[in-house]
Amino acid sequence: MEEPKDKIISYYDQFSEKQEKTGINSRHLSILDKVKAAGLEKHHRILEVGCGIGTVSSLLASQVPQGEVLAVDISPESIDKAKVIWKEHKNLKFEVSDMSNFHKENQSFDFFVFPDVLEHIPVDQHKRLFQNIQEHSHQDSVIFVHIPAPRYLQWMINNEPEKLQVIDQPLDSGDLIKSITSCGFYLEKMETYPVFYTEKDYQYFIFRSQKPLEKSTPRSKWQVLKERISIRLKHGIN
Repeated sequence: MEEPKDKIISYYDQFSEKQEKTGINSRHLSILDKVKAAGLEKHHRILEVGCGIGTVSSLLASQVPQGEVLAVDISPESIDKAKVIWKEHKNLKFEVSDMSNFHKENQSFDFFVFPDVLEHIPVDQHKRLFQNIQEHSHQDSVIFVHIPAPRYLQWMINNEPEKLQVIDQPLDSGDLIKSITSCGFYLEKMETYPVFYTEKDYQYFIFRSQKPLEKSTPRSKWQVLKERISIRLKHGIN
């Protein structure tokens, strides 16, 4: 049964106290590293969904000195804390929103960042969420999604449920990809990788706006040849 919205908000209002004590950890830094690798530039405008008290938000804001970050969260208490903690970041703004009716007139964003939040939002709300994202995107927009690896989260549910949040659901990668690609994006990259556990506890996805290709650019023959030689040498192929 789906949890009432007021119960979810109350949970994350209280959860914000725990976040204050935790600070920046390896997961936050890994998210920043992978967003940067996806092409984040100094002038970009970012919408971060599910910002909590703004830990990842502050890291992102530090990387876009000529741009800005709008970070939203369902928890008023978290947003109030974030506004105080990160008040020195002039290019970082916080707002209370669950994204169900998010609308910024004539505003688009270069990056949409979901830092381990989609697993806490009921799956039946995902499509509408990404439709809202599409309305605020342009032809070069990027969606970056970071989630717990479904197999690992299922292990947590079976073995350490006391560590989970009020909603913590393993997300089917295929369903997630379908929800986002149906809203005008294509999957560029997906990887399951380890952060805290050897068993690969996280996944990330990079989606880009589905704009038509304008040209086909051949790679240099030398670059292709080097790769071919490297693979042959690596695997002992004559």
